Amino acid sequence: MAPSSTERRCTVPGSTPTHFAYRTPLGRVTIASDGRAVTALAFGEQTLPGAARATELTNRAANQLQEYFAGKRRAFDLPLAPAGTDFQKRVWKAVADVPYGETRTYSDVAAAIGSPRSCRAVGAASNKNPLPILIPCHRIVGANGSPAGSGNDAKAKAFLLDMERRAAEGRS
Repeated sequence: MAPSSTERRCTVPGSTPTHFAYRTPLGRVTIASDGRAVTALAFGEQTLPGAARATELTNRAANQLQEYFAGKRRAFDLPLAPAGTDFQKRVWKAVADVPYGETRTYSDVAAAIGSPRSCRAVGAASNKNPLPILIPCHRIVGANGSPAGSGNDAKAKAFLLDMERRAAEGRS
């Protein structure tokens, strides 16, 4: 993926954050790192604080994303350090366990973390996921099976789900 001409920035407390912007089929994505792990992956033109510099880790993440979008990668091999509450991290761990090409509902995730009545809180935690795609919140759908979200978020989820289904079925 080619770096874009403008960067987004991300800060991780107590570290020297870096970030770099790359192009994907979903548009510009900025990958942020604290030097030890990927801390954020964000789409669009948001401005985030930090040093605009590609690193071995951001480049490795970008290469794995490129392989993912090409249908050649189904799982990511990257150190991840998402910032969030204990509840959010439990949700994100459950989301990360959803296999490529499959979906789960918010109710399924709530049950998986032992809080079957927390569907709305699971949705809120999924919405706060700082590492979309790497922690595949797009695989979490509404009770009716449709991608939850609004506007571009729902379109991006539908694109990713369709891409994964096609790759899992051997089509591209």
